Amino acid sequence: MSADIRKIAVWVEETHIEAGQRVSPAARKAVAVAVIANPFAGRYEQDLSELMDIGAELGALLGDRCVAALGILPEAAQSYGKAAMIGELGELEHAAAILHPKLGAPLRVAVGGGAALVPSSKKMGGPGQVLDVPLGHKDAAFVRSHFDGIEVRLNDAPRAGEIMVAVAVTDGGRPLARVGGLTHEAAEGKDGLR
Repeated sequence: MSADIRKIAVWVEETHIEAGQRVSPAARKAVAVAVIANPFAGRYEQDLSELMDIGAELGALLGDRCVAALGILPEAAQSYGKAAMIGELGELEHAAAILHPKLGAPLRVAVGGGAALVPSSKKMGGPGQVLDVPLGHKDAAFVRSHFDGIEVRLNDAPRAGEIMVAVAVTDGGRPLARVGGLTHEAAEGKDGLR
């Protein structure tokens, strides 16, 4: 792996009760985070292909970690998302280079498909700052029950010369979703929208 990884953290959030109502099965979200050295920290670089290649590596690694944490087969994953936070010696374009050109394809392999765009967010920040990872249905963007997100926060990351990269995967939608629209069961997943 070309990424210089300082730390990986993985956890699963389960919601069993929402608004006093039992959620069965529990709504589960897994998130995997890698903290890596930014090879371009403190300097401008026109060619960001090194970060793009790192994004491909992290898409596979973090996607696999999420699926394993949920204890599901890849095809049972229902939604996904990605996010990156750049330390102060980097630039926002470094997050874009990791997240957009190459991270999605290996993430889709890890989750057994994915016709829809992978929701993403990027920001600059420092240790302990919150990074929101947006979530959307992996095959049909119009499935409203899967519009969601999860927070990521590590007390010591990202440091000035680092990038914190997160991938999140779920095996269901929001707890007690009831705003209508296309359902997971009715989604065809052919065009990424419906």
